[in-house]
Amino acid sequence: MSSFRPARVPQVPTPPSGEEVASYPTYLEAQHAVDYLADNDFPVRLVTIVGTDLRMVERITGRLTYARVAVAGSASGAWFGLFVGLLLSLFTTGSTLAVLLPALFIGAGFGLLFAIATYAATGGKRDFTSSSQVVASSYAVLCQGPDAVQARQMLGQLPPR
Repeated sequence: MSSFRPARVPQVPTPPSGEEVASYPTYLEAQHAVDYLADNDFPVRLVTIVGTDLRMVERITGRLTYARVAVAGSASGAWFGLFVGLLLSLFTTGSTLAVLLPALFIGAGFGLLFAIATYAATGGKRDFTSSSQVVASSYAVLCQGPDAVQARQMLGQLPPR
């Protein structure tokens, strides 16, 4: 059973250890290399993928306007109102719809008000939506111990994609 147990991951942030056996420009290529090692019965618990030269990339996804803020706030508030309405309907003897609809509309109204108030408070300093991620310029595959030589040889035989 112990051969199926995953390798112990450090509980505190520690630098990776091992010898670099290969380097790839994308994470998918590094992942493919480790998958190749696993498919060929290499002890992959000794392998680590390390992204180097990290950068935070923020991709702009659109412009923010009062109309978009109002619609998003209303939708978010409506979902919350629906949730509260469902909870309240568990404790009422009357019609479930008589509880759900007012809760939905009240939630949408408050969501709209809070979203517009929050957006107005920014003073136009952030009139766009975005998505952020950390990316690396390259990905190194490290291997611990004497198995690094074998890993390097196996990855040298990796068929091109």
